[in-house]
Parts: sequence; structure tokens; C-alpha cells
Amino acid sequence: MERKTILFKSPEKPEQQTTEEILSTVYDALEEKGYNAIDQMVGYILSGDPSYITGHNNARNLIRRIERDDLVEELLRAFLHK
Repeated sequence: MERKTILFKSPEKPEQQTTEEILSTVYDALEEKGYNAIDQMVGYILSGDPSYITGHNNARNLIRRIERDDLVEELLRAFLHK
């Protein structure tokens, strides 16, 4: 009986996305599902409740990769250009 070795390729690690890319993806997913994306994202940031974010296009999992306090800090820096 001849045995053959099969080589399985492990899945590559997903590329690290920037906060801007994640927010853009989440925004687009919310818009695609017909939500007011800004209102939903503000709700999530203020409450921490992930149900404000749709699971569409993995948006809920993506936004949870960013700590909310880091997200607010980064948004303030971008808004204030600091």
C-alpha cells in the first residue's frame, strides 16, 4: 500500500487594516443594509453595544478589533488635525 503525504496550506493571516479602513468598511456595510451609518456608529461608540453594527460583510467583528477609547481618541485627533 502506497502512502502519499498531503501538504495542507495554512490560511494566511489577514492583513492588518487601519482604523480608517475598518471604519470605511463598517460604514459601507451599514449603508448597504439601509441603516443610517453615522447614527449606528455613534450608538456603538457611546454604548459599546455591538448590536448597533450589522454583521453584514463582517462589520461587527471588524469594529470590535478597535478599542472604543482608542477609536474616540483617533477620531478627535483627525477632527482636530493633531
